[in-house]
Amino acid sequence: MAEKLSIIPIGGLGEVGKNMMAIEYGRNILVIDAGLMFPESDMYGVDFIIPDYGYLREKKDQIRAIVITHGHEDHIGALPFVLREFNVPVYATRLTRGLIEVKLKQAHLLKDVTLHTYAPGETVRIGPFTVEPFHVCHSIPDTVGLGVTTPAGLIVHSGDFKFDHTPVDGQPTDFAKLAEFSRRGVLVLLSDSTNATEEGITPSEQVVTEALDAVMRRAPGRVIIATFASLISRIQQAIDVGARYGRKVAIAGTTMAENVKMAKKLGYLQIPEGMQVPLKEVDRLPPQEVLILATGAQGEPTAVLSRLALGRHSSLRIEPGDTVVLSSHTIPGNEEMIHRVINRLFQKGADVIYDPIAPVHVSGHASQEEQKLLLNIVRPRNFVPIHGELRHLKQHAKLAVELGFPPERIAVVENGYVLNFKGDQIQVGPRIPGGYVFVDGSWVGEGVEPAVIRARETLAMAGVCVVVMRYSPRRGVLLGKPRIVLRGFVTERIAREIGEKAEDIVRQTIRSISAGTPAATAEREVRRALSNFFYRETKNRPEMVVVTLEE
Repeated sequence: MAEKLSIIPIGGLGEVGKNMMAIEYGRNILVIDAGLMFPESDMYGVDFIIPDYGYLREKKDQIRAIVITHGHEDHIGALPFVLREFNVPVYATRLTRGLIEVKLKQAHLLKDVTLHTYAPGETVRIGPFTVEPFHVCHSIPDTVGLGVTTPAGLIVHSGDFKFDHTPVDGQPTDFAKLAEFSRRGVLVLLSDSTNATEEGITPSEQVVTEALDAVMRRAPGRVIIATFASLISRIQQAIDVGARYGRKVAIAGTTMAENVKMAKKLGYLQIPEGMQVPLKEVDRLPPQEVLILATGAQGEPTAVLSRLALGRHSSLRIEPGDTVVLSSHTIPGNEEMIHRVINRLFQKGADVIYDPIAPVHVSGHASQEEQKLLLNIVRPRNFVPIHGELRHLKQHAKLAVELGFPPERIAVVENGYVLNFKGDQIQVGPRIPGGYVFVDGSWVGEGVEPAVIRARETLAMAGVCVVVMRYSPRRGVLLGKPRIVLRGFVTERIAREIGEKAEDIVRQTIRSISAGTPAATAEREVRRALSNFFYRETKNRPEMVVVTLEE
């Protein structure tokens, strides 16, 4: 009797980021990607979010390998967390492996993990799965899609892709391999939906080269280009244009510096001899001869660009005449942070260039016509839109219906829904438990749960009131004067005025209770009375913390 084939999206469906998918055949699981997602603006203090892979934790002895499509954070960022729990091999292309090694080295895990390099055109057998990586164009070199042959049929996973005929690395998408898959017969296509709402075709990466050329040709002083640390193709474009105009290049940002060093060593990044200089030396050069590549294009508070905008970088300062370029896609939820950084850079005298002011970034994802072309080339028996918010997945499904795909052969699902195959028919099964796993410093998951985030939101919205009082439960009386501290609620002057009234409220509340009242009850009554008092006075309620010192 044949085993059952299931596909379980653990992350990346119904959202943009933290991509992770499991293919399960019998007692064998193949995992594709393990990425992270950046927090939304109301997720106070959260560094990033990783997939909830509790389902895999229960079946860790069945996981045969993790295969990675490319080196962006939303596909490799969760690996250090996953590999602390699962002792499984990881397969990646050369550049992607290099980026993973940098990440694992920082996490002190490199010696404990088995890494394998695979290349487009190769065939890798992992348990009952035969994996065939094929080259696709994206905004980073060495990106692959995957053909995964199982005893139940062939699965094609597009990876992040677009059909760029003039890519920076000179390697277009492998159309021949896609056509070969089609001739074999494809059970299901899993296809990137990020740009399903965008008509036409995504512009080529060469558009960015032309835009950067225009920037550096006109810039009167230093040029600072902010992009993702893993965006090796964009870094190469900037270096090529900088060399054309006689600029020296310096790298600002630890992760970007590590990635550049690694990419140079592997031959994926070419920097002319003598062009790269240490960051500390740029002040000795004429401004018109300086190009700085930096992290922080998403407005991350601790990244280089944000520190420059605030004047808090250890060795760099924004100067009038500087041109700052944000060369990356704005991740949904980061708009507010990015706009704040842009405004502060303008305040400091820089000229800031960003999309849509100029085409200094193009998407690495296929638009509608490319998505249609992939569907027409592969002609799968079933189709699952992946990698996108629900609106993207729904729109991608509509495109498939327009091309004549039967609606019953299309499964639009979010994270956790199990996709089962009965013969060649796809069926949506029950949803497995899951959600966001927050990472905040050294805390992962349990230390930072939704209730903690909600409490932080309350603190951010209305501040906190801390009451310290000495209390005798036996007599039911207050001992001495209560101390009230207000932070982030009102100004210090108003806090002094309102604090005196608040002290009276505490005294009145304790007088109203009887002897023998437990401290916990007294705290609850004080908390309720003060919360109501503050709302009457200010129409706002701070977070209340009452500390009782018992007699």
